[in-house]
Amino acid sequence: MTAKKTKKVTKKIAQEREYIIPLRREISKVARHKKTPKAVKAIKQFLAKHMRVPEKDISKIKLDIYLNQEIWFRGIKNPPTKIKVKAKRDGEVIRVSLVDIPDRIKFQLAREEKKKKSAEDIKKAKKTEEKPIEKKSEEKTEEEKKEEQEKKQAGSELEKKVADTQAKEAKHTQAAPKQPKVQPQRKALQK
Repeated sequence: MTAKKTKKVTKKIAQEREYIIPLRREISKVARHKKTPKAVKAIKQFLAKHMRVPEKDISKIKLDIYLNQEIWFRGIKNPPTKIKVKAKRDGEVIRVSLVDIPDRIKFQLAREEKKKKSAEDIKKAKKTEEKPIEKKSEEKTEEEKKEEQEKKQAGSELEKKVADTQAKEAKHTQAAPKQPKVQPQRKALQK
């Protein structure tokens, strides 16, 4: 009598998979002007089934921006008949992206990377500029602070006086009379 070994069978759910999803059968079922939305739904249903999403909930499947652009590239009436995708599991959510990225999308990705890089450079430059300014403000003495406040007050008073005088002058000046619009006289073309 030998002891039988019992194996625990655990369902190992894949974290990342690649699929070629056939869309032709699904999009042929609907009217011409609804084909691409149906293709998007078909991709989500296919992945819900094959990635073993609980209750086949398609709201937990998120398509990549570039995958969506690729599906919609030829318009609402003519989506691709099959598409190769990569599905990744992030907790309960499944993120779907293209496997083979077309050249036009590569250029778009490069442009966005460049924009992000320039934005980061600008942020770094602003941070470095702010630090020296703060050091200078701490070094000022009380007398300098008082002088600056007096200058600000004097400047604001001067601005008020200038604005008042300009307003008075504007009241007393008379606006030039408006000239009526004259339409050009229409003439018959010579034959």
